[in-house]
Amino acid sequence: MTDMLTEAPLLHLDSSADGAESVSRRLTALFAAAWRGPVRRRDLAEEPVPLIRAPYATLGRRVERHGAIALDDVAGLAADEAELREWALTRPLIDQLRDAHTVLLGLPMYNFTVPASLKAWIDRVTFPGAFTGPANGERVLRDTNFVLVAARGGGYGPGTPREAFDFQLPYLRAYLTNLGVTPERLSVVKAELTRVRENPALAGMEALAAESLATAAAEVTELAGKLQADT
Repeated sequence: MTDMLTEAPLLHLDSSADGAESVSRRLTALFAAAWRGPVRRRDLAEEPVPLIRAPYATLGRRVERHGAIALDDVAGLAADEAELREWALTRPLIDQLRDAHTVLLGLPMYNFTVPASLKAWIDRVTFPGAFTGPANGERVLRDTNFVLVAARGGGYGPGTPREAFDFQLPYLRAYLTNLGVTPERLSVVKAELTRVRENPALAGMEALAAESLATAAAEVTELAGKLQADT
């Protein structure tokens, strides 16, 4: 993980397991290259977030029962070393997310939804009360920008036969807005038909795939400049 500053305006998370073949990685790299501020990047596939364990859930329930609490006070509610270890794994990730001006998520579609590597990060950072101000109840992420860069092997757009199979972007939209992200701060870039070379069922769609990728590349570069101007 590259940690350029203690507080990074851009939090860049990649989750594809495809390495150099990854379309989502190529697109997020374009965004990051156009971003002129400091960047904190984590490769969730190569440096996975540990799955949450029972002590995490136990501590979380205790915090919920306690009510509004500052993050600095959570460790004081831990009952044992196992709960403290879980919190030690969790707090830095929450701080990185809270500190970010913009969050860039690179995500391929795996089995119609998000990769397990990204879901592990989501499960860990979504600790009770982590994104709500304890004193005033305000949503901490209301002014944070989120850019979802989605790569999909097939076509899942409106009117396509697999439109109803898309549990990737609807899930993330629901999750992030429920977390307190405002819809106007949420941007989505999609590259579709990315498996056109490998999947015989997509034969004849090469031009559509190339157009989708070119459009996505232009959109991420434009978004980086637009959001950068808001720093």
